[in-house]
Amino acid sequence: MRAFVTIGSTRFDTLIQSVFSQPLLSSLHQRGYTQLVVQCGNSDFESASQLSDGKSISLSMHNVEIEYWKFKPSLQVEYERADLIISHAGSGTILDVLRLGKPLIVIPNPTLLDNHQEELAVALSDLGHLKASTVADLAHDIENWDPFTVVPFPPFDGSKFQRLLDEEMGFI
Repeated sequence: MRAFVTIGSTRFDTLIQSVFSQPLLSSLHQRGYTQLVVQCGNSDFESASQLSDGKSISLSMHNVEIEYWKFKPSLQVEYERADLIISHAGSGTILDVLRLGKPLIVIPNPTLLDNHQEELAVALSDLGHLKASTVADLAHDIENWDPFTVVPFPPFDGSKFQRLLDEEMGFI
């Protein structure tokens, strides 16, 4: 099986450092994940200096084949190929993944302004659409979370937004 980690366009050093750690890789392997793809952005970690834009590096650690790179124009193919997605808690990434019906573990990046990712992660986790975690708990959550308990995210309904906008504008 394949896991994909993405941190979006910002840095998330602690998450990326954790992804390459023995405990996390062992947790993935224990759950049957043999491939790990990591979009590491501009994060600072042990092998970051080997990366340049557009370059991908592959290696094997703790029985997991790892491929990592900084950025790609689109992550859609990576989302579709993954059996599990581990992500920062950015709203765009969350919506893209939930609409695909993929198991998603999100880790809010506490270094961002007002820690705004935390509210979204907790709200969607409380609704059962994803698993909210922390860098410290991620290996444990990979081992113990059952992705089959995820509540499917409802499909997009543009009429609700239109109705809300019409009400706010006083048209109805």
